[in-house]
Amino acid sequence: MADWNPALYRRFEDERTRPAAELLARVPSVGGASRATFAVDLGCGPGNSTELLVRRFPQARVLGVDNSASMLVSARERLPGTEFTEADIAAWTPAAGEAPDLLFANAALQWVPDHAELLPRLFGLLAPGGVLAIQMPDNWQEPSHRLMREVARDPAWATQIGDAESLRTPLLGIGRYYDLLAPLAAEVDVWHTIYQHRMAGPGAIVDWLRGTGLRPFVDRLSEAQRAGFLAEYERRIDAAYPLRADGQRLLAFPRLFIVARKAGATAA
Repeated sequence: MADWNPALYRRFEDERTRPAAELLARVPSVGGASRATFAVDLGCGPGNSTELLVRRFPQARVLGVDNSASMLVSARERLPGTEFTEADIAAWTPAAGEAPDLLFANAALQWVPDHAELLPRLFGLLAPGGVLAIQMPDNWQEPSHRLMREVARDPAWATQIGDAESLRTPLLGIGRYYDLLAPLAAEVDVWHTIYQHRMAGPGAIVDWLRGTGLRPFVDRLSEAQRAGFLAEYERRIDAAYPLRADGQRLLAFPRLFIVARKAGATAA
């Protein structure tokens, strides 16, 4: 895929940051008195979620990790005193001798394959008493995402896009995630939240998704094909999300949350 567009992503930053803040609110205190807390933001994007960690743990060492150079430029501009590194979070590990007290992944792991191996691996990187905190969009069956795949199967774009069903890692289900982590953890908290985002119209919904979910589809198309694909997609979005009483549209956005704490040292 082409690199991420930080400006497009930040267009709906308040809505994107809200689940990160609600995830962080469920994270207990981590670290101890004998050393500085080490918190890692996996898939940090333009730094909006990293900023939450910096505020929550002002004395901690905070590291942002992302595989997008453009996102990291934006994150460093936002938080010039914070450490960022470019890496694929599917294979990322801390430096030798380091163990994070918090691994925080907000709307990132849905792009990473093999969750049955990935989550136990990440959990194993934690320091004693450390926390793995994850939030992932769970909207693959929502109209917004079903319509992406429907349009992608149109003969005008099908050859270029290929198998639309394979363009994002399928989530395992909330029970499966619990079962993966419960035997390893002292505590596991899992839950769903369905956000209802007020959007000005179908074009706004398309703009939201152009910054994230639509990228694997449109990045495979030429400029002319992309324009046609987005026009057809917006037409179908208009029909799927009706006007509300105030002239807005409501974009239902389910998200899955996981907070798992490792046994060991208690928080200070």
